[in-house]
Amino acid sequence: MIATLAITVPLSPADAQTAPPTPAATGSDAPGDIVVTAYKREERLQNVGATIEALSSETLRTSRIAGINDLSSYAPNVDIKETVPGALPTVTIRGIGLDDFSTVSSPAAGVYVDEIPLASPGLMSGNLFDLQRIEVLKGPQGTLYGRNTTAGAINILSAPPGKTFGYAARISYGNYDTVDADVMINAPLGDRAQLRLSGKTVQQGTGYWTSSLLENGTPGRRDIGSRNIWLGRAELALQPTDELELLFKVEGERSRSEMGVPQFNGTFAAGMPVALCPAVLAGHLDNGNCTDAYGYRQTRSDPYKGDWKGSFPYNIDQVNLLAKIRYRVGGFELTSITGYIDFKRLYHIDVDATPLDQFDFIENEKIRQFTQELRIGRETKLVDIIAGGFYSWDRVTGNNSNVAEQWPLVLFGAASGAGTTAYDQVTRSAALYANATWHFGPRVDLVAGLRYTSEKRHYVGGTTFDTPSPLFGINDTFIDGTIRDHNLTGRIALNFRPREGLMLYASASRGRKSGGFFSGFTNNEAQLIPYRPETLNAFEVGAKTQFSRLVTFNIAGFWYDYHDPQTYVRYVDPATGLSVQKVGNVSHARVYGSDIDMILRPTERWTLTGGIGLLDTRLASFTTAAGTIPAGNRLPNAPTTSLTGRIRYDLPISDAMRISFQGETRYSSSVFKDAANDPLIAAGRYWLFNGRIALTHNAGWEVAIWGRNLSDRRYEVQGTDLATLGIVNKNYNAPRTFGVELSWRH
Repeated sequence: MIATLAITVPLSPADAQTAPPTPAATGSDAPGDIVVTAYKREERLQNVGATIEALSSETLRTSRIAGINDLSSYAPNVDIKETVPGALPTVTIRGIGLDDFSTVSSPAAGVYVDEIPLASPGLMSGNLFDLQRIEVLKGPQGTLYGRNTTAGAINILSAPPGKTFGYAARISYGNYDTVDADVMINAPLGDRAQLRLSGKTVQQGTGYWTSSLLENGTPGRRDIGSRNIWLGRAELALQPTDELELLFKVEGERSRSEMGVPQFNGTFAAGMPVALCPAVLAGHLDNGNCTDAYGYRQTRSDPYKGDWKGSFPYNIDQVNLLAKIRYRVGGFELTSITGYIDFKRLYHIDVDATPLDQFDFIENEKIRQFTQELRIGRETKLVDIIAGGFYSWDRVTGNNSNVAEQWPLVLFGAASGAGTTAYDQVTRSAALYANATWHFGPRVDLVAGLRYTSEKRHYVGGTTFDTPSPLFGINDTFIDGTIRDHNLTGRIALNFRPREGLMLYASASRGRKSGGFFSGFTNNEAQLIPYRPETLNAFEVGAKTQFSRLVTFNIAGFWYDYHDPQTYVRYVDPATGLSVQKVGNVSHARVYGSDIDMILRPTERWTLTGGIGLLDTRLASFTTAAGTIPAGNRLPNAPTTSLTGRIRYDLPISDAMRISFQGETRYSSSVFKDAANDPLIAAGRYWLFNGRIALTHNAGWEVAIWGRNLSDRRYEVQGTDLATLGIVNKNYNAPRTFGVELSWRH
């Protein structure tokens, strides 16, 4: 969970306005109170002509936001799924997202940690702690953020070192034998140096999943999903002169945990291993009457109970380095941001989720990336300018072994489908950008920006089978290819303030997402053909209004013209009827919708926050080997309606103590998980409810009880349709969790 932050004197006015409140404060933040750096300079959230969700450190702490996948409960029109239980989060904003599980792919919503972009989805499953703020920017961010932000961007900002001594500690115990704790120490090292040390651990002894089999396959009860995670961060801030600020950061993560496992669903008629059962032909699943190719049947309705065999390690070793330099001279501010990430991961995925080793994969991944940004900014009464250059290099390597002992094709006399996929991808990207905000008096601003990006991606990889069987479509695959992209993206916007507390804005922007290669298990070289870049032209109008601190109301409408959207599609080999996976392009799509956010503060004790996301998406027709999909399908992971709500009541019970009651909810309408709108892996609508009650003392301590998913609602997060091989698997959200926590801060 997020560390409880110390009360320190920050380095900038923005930090001062976003610092955590004192223990006697309400712990809620109105947008007018928050200063964001979404557009690379400090601005009040209500003065930014764009749709941005900003979560302060106090909201992050009390809502127990521990990972990127938690953010969808606090931002309407944002959907975040885990392609694999416990890993590989995929962010979709306003229907635009990544529908692929490849580590070599690029996200459609860029995730930035202290202004360092995360090049691969594999880097996005880390734990969050000791944060200052999270900002969710909706819509293309092609000017200041660049490639792979067609959907938007998520800024994750660590809490910076402060100039006064402080410390914080928190420990929580919850069900599933879970202990999580964090600690922070902030220490000034003289007048011009500060050090901040923070760390976190998560120790979960009992997993969410229960298997009827031990690792070797013999009968016996076993829990799966334990966690053993350690994280640490050290930040050193220096101010050698009044004009120069330096910040150095090193942080790391070590995880020796267990991967989650999916739910099995059979698709073959009992006793007929090549015939789909009637329920599947009708578009739904029926585990009571359907089996896999070997006759295995799983009739449990609880998705966290099954017959899983084998061990499911999930190991991570990661180190991040950051150096940030800010120098002010002659009215200009020069900024250099250098980042390096070294990431290694090992995990085991049981795709078939049966006692047999049919589609079990051991994945070894390594990611290294280097980024360098140089920018210059100047603010005057007439114009504010930001211009700069950006360079990135990243290398993703992997070895994905299929450990199958059985494979459905054995039924037809073919050899085993076991094999290994290896890949090595290097991407280089460079960009130049400029953005200007002209002030035409106190009421009107014109914003214009442009970015030129050049990218080169080289990929070597493919799948080698232990015993290829071309007759049954089991072919070795290989590609050694290079793709390049040169593009211009940008934004133009007009902001108008007819009166104090009211702003109207309109904008047009363009985003671009890189093309790429598919790095999954392949048996047909057509799966390795690179897919093209996608381009999004976005138009948005909105209004932001605030009446004192009592009411804040923001509304935005948007329309997207989406060209060459990349999507995960099911491909059926016409020679064998086997279903394989491929990422490709659809010619175009159309998206429109609205975001509505409101905060009410009827008294100092009450705070009510709500958001509504409305979305309509339509894909053009596209063709697969299975046939033509007609126009009109919805984009994946794009619910037509999403709601978020938060209510908090603070009751003083003495001069030194108060009790706080907090409730949260999220609603999502039904959603498809692929472009084909496959009903077998679609998710139904759901409500989620979280709660927290805390007793806080002015001396700095707090005791709280908390619960997440209080109604224990289960819904489909992701699925894989291998119906022609007898299998459909589904991943589900976390079950109900609850616990008690104790924290101190000074």
